[in-house]
Amino acid sequence: MIALIQRVSHASVIVDGATIGAINAGLMVLVCAERGDREKEANALLSKLLAYRVFSDDAGKMNRSVSDIAGGILLVPQFTLAADTNSGTRPSFTPAASPEDGRRLFSYFVEQAKSSHKEVATGQFGADMKVSLTNDGPVTFWLQIKPPTGD
Repeated sequence: MIALIQRVSHASVIVDGATIGAINAGLMVLVCAERGDREKEANALLSKLLAYRVFSDDAGKMNRSVSDIAGGILLVPQFTLAADTNSGTRPSFTPAASPEDGRRLFSYFVEQAKSSHKEVATGQFGADMKVSLTNDGPVTFWLQIKPPTGD
């Protein structure tokens, strides 16, 4: 599974003109399931996400996690993160999980996040979303837990 995390001072998602998810200070996270991903990879990615230290401590060093600062998390499904861009000028989405598996794993990821963290908002799987954010820093990181091979 993949998470593109951005430290934000504000982020929101609009679907059909209505805000369906918004946070203030915290992490806006684009989430993608790849072929072969299971709940095990979702759990590992969530653990890493919650503990990843991207917020400054009193000395100005990135030593605090979103859990440490009790920040918000906005989870947005984004299958295009799995795109294979190695050849040509059109991405291939073969590495992405099927829509059914992607929806199931995103829902699972959200459920687990909500049970582990106080403030979790989400986008909507399969919707045409308008995502707005103010990247704080800017600070952006790519986190990935590789799907198992040979299963």
